[in-house]
Amino acid sequence: MMDPKEFIARRVAKELHDGDLVNLGIGLPTMVGNFIPPDVDINFQSENGMIGLGPSPEEACYDWEITNAGGQPVSVLTGGCFFDSAFSFGLIRGGHVNATVLGALEVDQHGNLANWMVPGKMVPGMGGAMDLVTGAKRVIVAMLHTAKGEPKIMKHCTLPLTAKAQVNLIVTELAVMEVTAEGLKVLEIAPDITVEALRAATDADLIIQEPLKRIEV
Repeated sequence: MMDPKEFIARRVAKELHDGDLVNLGIGLPTMVGNFIPPDVDINFQSENGMIGLGPSPEEACYDWEITNAGGQPVSVLTGGCFFDSAFSFGLIRGGHVNATVLGALEVDQHGNLANWMVPGKMVPGMGGAMDLVTGAKRVIVAMLHTAKGEPKIMKHCTLPLTAKAQVNLIVTELAVMEVTAEGLKVLEIAPDITVEALRAATDADLIIQEPLKRIEV
């Protein structure tokens, strides 16, 4: 059975288009870059000042002077470039990023996102995520469907928001869901689960139109 995080990353990779400028958040979203088809040219950006990120490097090839915004070593493809934070955030705030893929602690049926404050832990703040979810043309949340058995897809977020009504698509190991004006619409469901199981794992109200397409990766 495929690892759930890899399953999610493979499905998200199918949402990206040739020529896109895409920002990948730390954690699970960084895996997306490993599953881009060879005939698709995606320009991956890291907000700490790079365009042209490639697949995750082997440990023997780590260069700790070339890392993404989360401090993870990255590879840089031929033609990649480096620049300062002012230019990087100019790209983001100027609306030049086609899509951003990031994780979430909670996301709700209204497209609200909470992904920066962990209850009981000291955190430095929301960082560049605040700019990315308001500056990117499309916001894709890639995350596991639940945390310790508790829903992460809510009717209303209970944690402090990173952004309000900015999420366009949610991809988990159970479903692909689109945020619409009418609510959270299920586009695809995992091959091995039922609609009842999906509803049981989700706090949000779901719009489901049978027959549902099964997720293919």
